Amino acid sequence: MKNIDYKKAIELLQNASSKEGFLASAQNISNYKRVWARDGVICGLAALATADEKLIETFGNTLETLAKNQHYNGTIPSNVMTDGDVVEVSYGGLAGRVDAVTWFIIGVCQYAFYKKDQAFIQKYDSNIQKCLQLLEAWEFNNKHLLYVPLSGNWADEYITDGYVLYDQLLRVWALKSYNYFCKSDLIAGKIEQITQQLAINFCPDSVGEKYHERAYKEANIQNFMPCSFSPSGYKMQFDAFANSLALLLNIGTTALQENILSYSLGLKNKMPLKLLPAFWPPIKENDIDWKLLKNNYKYEFRNFPNEFHNGGSWSMVNGFYGLALLNSTKKEEAIEILEAINAINKIENYSFYENFNSKTQLPNGVSYCAWSAAATVMLHQSIYSDFKYLV
Repeated sequence: MKNIDYKKAIELLQNASSKEGFLASAQNISNYKRVWARDGVICGLAALATADEKLIETFGNTLETLAKNQHYNGTIPSNVMTDGDVVEVSYGGLAGRVDAVTWFIIGVCQYAFYKKDQAFIQKYDSNIQKCLQLLEAWEFNNKHLLYVPLSGNWADEYITDGYVLYDQLLRVWALKSYNYFCKSDLIAGKIEQITQQLAINFCPDSVGEKYHERAYKEANIQNFMPCSFSPSGYKMQFDAFANSLALLLNIGTTALQENILSYSLGLKNKMPLKLLPAFWPPIKENDIDWKLLKNNYKYEFRNFPNEFHNGGSWSMVNGFYGLALLNSTKKEEAIEILEAINAINKIENYSFYENFNSKTQLPNGVSYCAWSAAATVMLHQSIYSDFKYLV
């Protein structure tokens, strides 16, 4: 018997379904009434956990829409809007979206894994090959880490750029997922090379030639993997999504994973919402990165301290944190995260807001966000039905 929080989350995923795939929100807002790569795949992961054939069909349609509109150079659309015969495809705004490519690969592989359908991989293999080739090109220096532009991923109005941890980890997940099916020594080697570079450049007290030796020493990495580094140095905020992926993928030493767990649980317990903020600490007006932050938006500034990417709390991000806790045998803590997610999703009669101010607890952004519902579904089914993703 599913509880009311779960049922409301399923209801929103159904309301956000279209014949082209999952829409970002059930609200009639133009920029959200589109099939987004990352939102759509995350909703698709939730769909698989439900075993609801209609929702799983919507996931399949999401992947088909993305594949059909892949750019000839391999780029997966950031989002696609269809209105009758009119199709509007965006590969990003001020910058392209690197994570659209990796989420697409993950989505295809998760769908095939759930269906036990090798033919599904073959159907999209040419699309995946273009993606893999493009990811190689995006290294620029052929040293195994992606170079990501400012605004190049889900945190599109934040300050991360260069070698962004989140994007490296998504690539590892994408490659591991694809290699589950193709069993390529070449890809296995690539996974090992990327993982090694992550250990050298993002982990404390590492041995090996650094990308940026001086900046690495100045960073003094300790309790978690920093969010990004570039030629200008490291950005040291705690990235909840990226460090959750590190735990989920078992990246880093046992000692580092224990430190990440200790830091994240301590941070979560300090928050009024009992959820992790997306990035921490918030950037404030007197901080060196404020100018970079305040100019990085297209329509309106949203990254006030403790809000949006700048310290705001997202159901979606915490859904992956809950999965990471489960992977780290922290079931009781994962249940606490699920309960906290459900508590904010139900605010204003289950409005499933985009994110919340981590200090005032007030909702921000768009309501009826499909991936906020996906967080409940993914984590609930992983905890109570022992649903497993391909990792």
